[in-house]
Amino acid sequence: MTSAPLSTPAQARVDSWTWAVRIFKTRSAAAAACRAGHVKVNGVPVKPAHSLKPGDEIRTRVNGSERIVIVERLLTKRVGAAVVPQYMIDKSPPPPDPQLTALLPHRDRGAGRPTKRERRETDRLLGREGLPGHEA
Repeated sequence: MTSAPLSTPAQARVDSWTWAVRIFKTRSAAAAACRAGHVKVNGVPVKPAHSLKPGDEIRTRVNGSERIVIVERLLTKRVGAAVVPQYMIDKSPPPPDPQLTALLPHRDRGAGRPTKRERRETDRLLGREGLPGHEA
C-alpha cells in the first residue's frame, strides 16, 4: 500500500517540500538551512517560505555533502522513502571514495594550525608541491 497523496497541491514551500522528500529530518532543520543560505533554488539562496514549481533545481548542503534535486511534483505532506523518487530527480554527485578520503591527513578539532612539516606532507599527498604559494 502506498502513502501517496491523491491530489497534487497548487504550491509548496521549499522548507516543507525538502522535509517531505526526506532531504532534511525535520521541517525546522529545513527552515534553518534556508535561513543560513544552504538552500538554493535555481542558483539563488531562498527563504523558507519560497514557493516551488515543477522543474525547479534545488541545491542543498546537508552533512557536508551537496544534494542536487529537480522538483518533479509538488508535495506538502511527508511520504514514505519508497515513494520519494516520484517527486524528484536526484542529480547529486556520488559521495567521495572512502579509500581516497582515508589517505587525507586528519586533524582533531581544536588542534590548532598545522606545523610546517604537516603542511608540506599534506601538500605532497595532494600533489600541490610545485604550485605557487606551496613551495617546499
